[in-house]
Amino acid sequence: MGTPMEVRLEEDRHWWFASRTRAILVYLDMFLGPPPPQGRLILDVGGGAGNMAHHLQHFGRYIGVDLHARPLQVARRRGLRAAQGDAIRLPFAAHTFDLVALLDTVEHVPNDVQVFAECYRVLRPGGMLLVTVPAFMFLWSYNDVLNQHQRRYTRRALVAHLSAQGFRVLRASYTNFFVFPVALATVLTRRGDPPPHLASLYFDQEAYQVDMEPVPGPINAVLTQVGRVEANLLRHFSFPWGTGIIAIAYKDEVNAPPMRAV
Repeated sequence: MGTPMEVRLEEDRHWWFASRTRAILVYLDMFLGPPPPQGRLILDVGGGAGNMAHHLQHFGRYIGVDLHARPLQVARRRGLRAAQGDAIRLPFAAHTFDLVALLDTVEHVPNDVQVFAECYRVLRPGGMLLVTVPAFMFLWSYNDVLNQHQRRYTRRALVAHLSAQGFRVLRASYTNFFVFPVALATVLTRRGDPPPHLASLYFDQEAYQVDMEPVPGPINAVLTQVGRVEANLLRHFSFPWGTGIIAIAYKDEVNAPPMRAV
């Protein structure tokens, strides 16, 4: 698998991770910006080994939390602050964080409502929540089974979950809009017949590196460029469909930022 740094850089080169990261950075640039002089504290829920820390640290001081010990050991070897804890019972006081990142985490948890409630609890008034999740149950595939997902979401359902906990959603969009037709065709073609390269994998609940389907170099390069185009468009509008969803919301209390259309 290589050293932690090598793994991190390899993940950054995969088109799916690179596209997700660009979408995340666009939303954070638009709604958060650089850290203020007094600093900003960021919690990465389900952050594992801190594979997103080098991106999130541009916006404030990073703390990760994860249920499993093995990825936390890797995070600490990387020099990151990381705590062990459950997303439905976060080991932090209320009103602690300026930003909570919930990046492809909540779909793994049976009680997603409690996860959103805990994120709300630990955020300071006006603090931000950034969420990414997989989209549409009709895209359910063996990848979801392998990664022990509980569900996939629609944009409307995710916004409703966040609103029910007191969040005000600033923007929510589907992602991987341009690859959606290919993804749908692939899922329908493979339905009921797990891909051989995935069927033989043993899912390690404590693995710190996510296994993604390998992509030939030229295709990966094209899809990476598609992700760049999509990230630029996300600055201006939300996509009506895609294979994932990204949303950013704030804790609706005193000194919260002004509303913007979702």
